[in-house]
Amino acid sequence: MSVGNQTRNTLMAIAIVALSWQASAQNVVKPTISAQTQNLDALLDQSYNAMYNLRFDEAMRLAESAKRMANDDPVPWVAQACAALFREFDHMHILRSELFAADDKFADGPAFTWDPQRRKDFDIALAGAEKLAQERLKQSKDDPRALFALTLATGLRADDAALIAKKKFSALSYTKSANGYAERLLAISPDYYDAYIATGMGKYIIGGKAAPVRWMLRLGGLKGDQEQGVKELTLVADHGRFLMPFARILLAFDDLRHNNTAAARKKLEWLREHYPNNPLFLQEIAKLDHPGAGPGQN
Repeated sequence: MSVGNQTRNTLMAIAIVALSWQASAQNVVKPTISAQTQNLDALLDQSYNAMYNLRFDEAMRLAESAKRMANDDPVPWVAQACAALFREFDHMHILRSELFAADDKFADGPAFTWDPQRRKDFDIALAGAEKLAQERLKQSKDDPRALFALTLATGLRADDAALIAKKKFSALSYTKSANGYAERLLAISPDYYDAYIATGMGKYIIGGKAAPVRWMLRLGGLKGDQEQGVKELTLVADHGRFLMPFARILLAFDDLRHNNTAAARKKLEWLREHYPNNPLFLQEIAKLDHPGAGPGQN
């Protein structure tokens, strides 16, 4: 393989960083938030909790109830898209520590094929979220609910392109867009902690690349700083709402990459306790107890 091809493959691997993790910008409850929005987000909390527990039908049903509660809000549509994508990830066994052990784990391998009905659910939910979000932005260019929805929806498109379809150039384009929406939201509302998962993951992965690769990515508008990336992911893990569990998964995998098994175990035990219906966390703990099983360590 030529140096040019190697560099291109590395760049495409970084695109995948979009992951569910490129995603989101949901706020903590603020004093000025309406009672309806508080009730809506409480219902969405239940939907995301069901999703992390792999109860996908329940997650979809709760998001559908939230849609009926506020038919002009794009955020419930995003919750449905999240559930549809995570359901497909679970079906394909994509979210595992081994996937994060090296960049080529992201880039290599054949494309997966969606279940047709799950693909339809995903596409309909994303289209609904994006339509409502754009309508809200026409009314107010800084509408936080719209920016949240577009951040996460664009990140989910990046996840699909990178991890399932293996369309790496599309994944990179979606990744840049998701970061742009997240930065817009954080500029006006820095306490929307879930948004930091988009900016933090990009900085973390790009910051770990060789200097020439970082330089090339910087030309494309993607900056890297691994230490700052960890700090931003930690903000989500400590203060986030919908994406707090996801940030803890990512940080646990980072601990495994750096052989910090005690820290990884602590995070995985928390996840296992809070989401007992999800076998992933128990499986990752078992890898720590039996290293031959190959946790994502370098």
